[in-house]
Amino acid sequence: MASFKYIFLFVVLAGLTSCEDTVNVDLDTAEPRLVIDAGIGWVKGTDGSRQTVKLSTTTDYYTSEIPPVSNAVVSITNSDGTRFDFKETPGTGIYVCTNFIPVIGETYELTVTVDEQTYTASEQLISVPGITRIEQDNETGFGGDEIEVTFYYQDNAEEDNHYMARFDADVLVNPEYDIDSDKFTQGNEMFDSFSHEDLEAGDSIDISLSGISERFDNYMSLILEAEESGPFGTPPANIRGNIINTTAEENFAYGYFRLSEVDKTLYVVE
Repeated sequence: MASFKYIFLFVVLAGLTSCEDTVNVDLDTAEPRLVIDAGIGWVKGTDGSRQTVKLSTTTDYYTSEIPPVSNAVVSITNSDGTRFDFKETPGTGIYVCTNFIPVIGETYELTVTVDEQTYTASEQLISVPGITRIEQDNETGFGGDEIEVTFYYQDNAEEDNHYMARFDADVLVNPEYDIDSDKFTQGNEMFDSFSHEDLEAGDSIDISLSGISERFDNYMSLILEAEESGPFGTPPANIRGNIINTTAEENFAYGYFRLSEVDKTLYVVE
């Protein structure tokens, strides 16, 4: 999962002069907490055998480096008791499994043990429809001069579904996410769009559509709301996921364990 950090910048106006002083405010620093980024994605057309889990810790507002967590024991177990072990790429906090077996609708349990603490979470692998077509509109935005790219997919009328779209583009520093459900569009064709004032012909957009659970929909919606509210909103780090510390409940971890089927496509702006 992505990490969000807020830097508070206060400008103090001295009397009626035009001088400005930039002040870095001393902020209370909490004890570091474990962050578990365990998003398992089964991309259509692949066997899904290679999966990763990333472990890190929280840090203060002004630190640019995210500390990795090494020497953990990480595994995922399916309902039959088959265990898939994740081994760390030394010193990175990135744990890799190369023999994972994804099954739609299967329930999996994540277990992470580090510093004599054990964290667990359980989730189903959610399916997703395929992206059926992509359209481009060159006359959007307030001035009618922005490019918008829209992709479409067909919702399954037999299920209540939730979706997450992700856009990675040349004009973005970080990925852009959008959450949707079929609450009001059950069984209909659905769509999601991406536009940016700097988007131009030749730019590449990586589009991903994932099936997600209702609980993850609620969690990710809170994350996105906090991000949009700016530095004076609720810090996303305070939003709890589905991971439980079974050794000491009060020493909880941040992050979310989810499993999604994913459809991906690369679109080049025309």
